[in-house]
Amino acid sequence: MDAAAPHLTGLAAHTTTRHVCALLSAFAGWAHWLCAHWYVLAMIIAVCWGAGELVVRRLGARASAQRMALELLSTRHFEPTPEEIFRRGVQLARASTSMPWWAPRRSKAVQIRLRADGSAPLRYRVEGPAGAERLLSITPFGPDVTVARGRPIADRPREHTVRAEFILRGKPTAPLREVPLAPDPLQPLIDAVADLRAELGDLAELRLDMQRAPKWVLRARRRQLMGAARRCERREAQRAARWLRQDASGIEDSLGWQVQQLLSDRPAAGGGRRLVMPPVPRRVEPTEALGKLAEDDQLVRVQLLVMCASNTAGRAEARMAQLQAALDVFGGRSRWAMRGWQLGPWRIGADRWPTRRGFERRWSLGHCQPPRANWVRLEELRGLLKPPTVHCRLPVLASDLPTFRFGDPELLLQGIYRGPDGRQRLVATYAEETLFEVGVGKAGGGKTERALAQAIGWAHAGGGLVFVDPHRDSWPRARPFLAHDDLMQRIALIDLNGLGPSPRISSWNPLGMHQGQAAHEVVEAIADAYASALAWDDASAPRALTILTAALSVLAAVNEAACRAGRPEDQATIFHIRALLTDAAFRTAALAAVADRLDGDTRAWWQSVFPTLPADAFAVVLNPIARLAANPLTRAFLGRPAGVYDIRAAMDSRMIVWVCPGGNGPTDRLLTALLARDLLRAARSRRDTPEGKRVPFRPYFDELITLTGAAPETIAAMFEDLRKYKCHVHGMTQLLSRLPTPVRQSLVQNASTLATTAGSKSAIAPVTAEWGDDPSPDRVATMDRFEHYISMNVRGSRIGPVRLRGPHLDAVFAALARPKQALALEHAAQANAQAIPLNQATDRATGQLGRVTAFLSAHSPAGAAAHLSNEKDQEFG
Repeated sequence: MDAAAPHLTGLAAHTTTRHVCALLSAFAGWAHWLCAHWYVLAMIIAVCWGAGELVVRRLGARASAQRMALELLSTRHFEPTPEEIFRRGVQLARASTSMPWWAPRRSKAVQIRLRADGSAPLRYRVEGPAGAERLLSITPFGPDVTVARGRPIADRPREHTVRAEFILRGKPTAPLREVPLAPDPLQPLIDAVADLRAELGDLAELRLDMQRAPKWVLRARRRQLMGAARRCERREAQRAARWLRQDASGIEDSLGWQVQQLLSDRPAAGGGRRLVMPPVPRRVEPTEALGKLAEDDQLVRVQLLVMCASNTAGRAEARMAQLQAALDVFGGRSRWAMRGWQLGPWRIGADRWPTRRGFERRWSLGHCQPPRANWVRLEELRGLLKPPTVHCRLPVLASDLPTFRFGDPELLLQGIYRGPDGRQRLVATYAEETLFEVGVGKAGGGKTERALAQAIGWAHAGGGLVFVDPHRDSWPRARPFLAHDDLMQRIALIDLNGLGPSPRISSWNPLGMHQGQAAHEVVEAIADAYASALAWDDASAPRALTILTAALSVLAAVNEAACRAGRPEDQATIFHIRALLTDAAFRTAALAAVADRLDGDTRAWWQSVFPTLPADAFAVVLNPIARLAANPLTRAFLGRPAGVYDIRAAMDSRMIVWVCPGGNGPTDRLLTALLARDLLRAARSRRDTPEGKRVPFRPYFDELITLTGAAPETIAAMFEDLRKYKCHVHGMTQLLSRLPTPVRQSLVQNASTLATTAGSKSAIAPVTAEWGDDPSPDRVATMDRFEHYISMNVRGSRIGPVRLRGPHLDAVFAALARPKQALALEHAAQANAQAIPLNQATDRATGQLGRVTAFLSAHSPAGAAAHLSNEKDQEFG
């Protein structure tokens, strides 16, 4: 047995060697077979990769179906701090991981969508995992940013589409340029889409996807960068050593060096050759080599995709070039560059095979597969992590401010807007939202021209209005543009300027009852107009107010009796107040005729208080009436019984009424106060009409300083109350500071549209202060003539202040001008107002007292005067 042991040991060794050789031979055979049939291995690898990619794509599509969208809308005062923006970036980075465990890496991302499609200058939208909705809904920006659930966006196909993916070029570890927050970093992008035209199908959208990368990917990228930095240092050291050797060789071979060696007593060491020490490669510092990738904190990978589309050839390509230029603003040592290759006139990129399909898949599903170079820190994306701020100039789109269309009753002309591309369009506001309007500016600046253009456009659209112009300049200016057959029957002219040798005067009886007014409303309107024009109140003139009210009550009752008797031509006017207070016979007849129409308190006042009043107590009431009677124009206008002027009927029948009171003296102020108070009364009387059936009506007041001098409280009440009755007041003035305080406060508080032309800085400052001095008074004061800054309400939001050019009638309404029919319009407007020559009107007014007296005598009940006398005796008992 012992002798056989060596033999068995050798046999076992031989067997092991044979197995190893067989295994090596088998491996060699397999290797030879794979080399001969390499396509089989390639096919297996391709099938495995394809199957894995298919599974990943299906899982990614399933995860993308669980995404949500948030729409962020910033206010005009939004001004975030860098810390707030950084915190928002941290939220976005954290939200990118809020996906199920089985979701692929490409679906774990948050997307910022900057979209311009004509609905807004730049819509800011955030899309991400559904599980991150609560995290992203509460932003660190506070109440200046509104977050709402975003609706799905469905784009219709466009004829021309351009796609691009952007990659970071330059030094891979260098950060993007630090763009300041003022002006807004989004301004270049907004400027790039400012001339977008939705009617041409223009669309531009930029999508920025953010995701946190795995640690092993970051470590691999760092190792790659460190290796590249070390190789670079070695190459630099080798290059420096080569140059040193060349320099040393050049020195030793020079004639000067050889002569020096011949003259030297000591031979050079090393056989005459200098010893050259090669430079040692510099140690690579990680912080220097890795740059922004040296730290793990707030480091994300990004994918930047851009798409532009249009139905017009060339516009999509031009838009893409504009956006590419806008992204250059962020470039420094590292910059955004379009991914692909340029081959002459052709570009191979996201629009070409084979990358187009992958671009569209990532675009539709929101997958993030960024290029290897797209590593950024949150500070570099600061300009894209927030909506537009206060430092951003937003263009006014057609969706923000509608374009004016002639004949459209829903629109109200505002001016001419010049877009960023130089195109001009007429812009408007919605009539139902334009409740009150205020125009301020120096004389000749264009505020009246703009109001006329607006009124003419409203008239041609079928709307009713009254234009009150104390100076009458507006009527000759508007007349050629209103001289249309369909408008002539709706236009009435009330002109009290008395121009020409034989002026024609319309009529108005403020006390008239033939138009169905309520007696107490008429009495109140006239008394309030007196008090407003003469500065009466219960403290300064209580007795005058009482006397006037009592007299008006009696005359209103007389007129009610005349109308019920079918004799409206026998009504009294305000000039009969003097006869009622000073003529005992007329007073007795009037009181007797209306004894049953007066309440007990009024009858008691006439019986007990009136006889005790001294004669001089009536002067304060009668003097203003005497001034009105002394002017033949106002006497003819107010002295006829059945006046034609009826502003309530004009409201309901869409009439176009031009009222020119004429002058601004004490007499004219009283007449203006009567007209203004009657307008307020008529508007309030629409309470008897259901709101849905009230016809919109627009009073225009030119020269508010003149008008409010007569009726400040009345004008203020109009700007406070009339919107309830669908009367929308427009006022123009040169100076806000010249207006009475109640009027000025009501104007500014309730103005749906606030406009100003150029003027002195002191005059403009109250208007610009309402805009937060943006624009500043200095900028507004240097505007050209007919230029306006205007703030408007559109769809519940304030637009502006926007710089508009005021519409000039000769340019905007040139097609409507009918100068040859202007005289016919004048005659038609006077005929509609039933204006007659001044002398005839004066004669009728003069004889009215006799007709009223005759009516009272004929309709006084028998014994009525004695009955009043007996009541008087009983009162004093």
